[in-house]
Amino acid sequence: MNNSRKWLWFFWLIVLADLFIIAFGYENLRFYIKPLIIPALLLYYYTNAGVLNRFSKILLAGLFFSFLGDVLLLWEEYFIPGLGCFLTTHLLYIAYFIKTAKTSGWQLKKYPLLIVPIAIYAMVLLWLLLPSLGALALPVIIYAVVISVMLLLAVNLYAQVKKEVYTNFIGGAALFVLSDSLLAINKFYRSFSYSGIAIMVTYVLAQYFIVKGSLNQIRKL
Repeated sequence: MNNSRKWLWFFWLIVLADLFIIAFGYENLRFYIKPLIIPALLLYYYTNAGVLNRFSKILLAGLFFSFLGDVLLLWEEYFIPGLGCFLTTHLLYIAYFIKTAKTSGWQLKKYPLLIVPIAIYAMVLLWLLLPSLGALALPVIIYAVVISVMLLLAVNLYAQVKKEVYTNFIGGAALFVLSDSLLAINKFYRSFSYSGIAIMVTYVLAQYFIVKGSLNQIRKL
């Protein structure tokens, strides 16, 4: 088994451990387990990517800020700094998708109506959240706009990259938006059963699919 495959197995093992901890309420153990998830995925990506280029460097930076966000969000009082780290991750993924589109083309110029469903989703989500946000309204609005743009730029890559690349990118971006939406709904609108598991499952799958999409892409450059 090569080094990259070992890191991938370690990643899934840590994910399962974290989900077990959430399911059985051993929240204190998350301080030791959750911070290992993204470093394992980062090392899988790094050992698999080969020679680093402008794409892989952006992806690695995005994963690094996700790791920081994961750590900070373990403490309620660091919610805003954690949000800032994930905002940076999304901005880096936006830069990644823009660079990919520059080499491929812009579907949004041909199909501007693709913007509509994503814009409606963001507006409905904010409509639900705003009454409970208080002083956090502006940061959350900014964050919602950024993640919507990230998803839109992933959609924009349709027919511009290989099918397996696009499938991973759009799946990862959509799951990231879903994970962030579930977190926001649970925190600011209404808590729901198994929220922790739903948020983490969608989050780790989002990151994994984006990593897989990038690996498929850079091997074809």
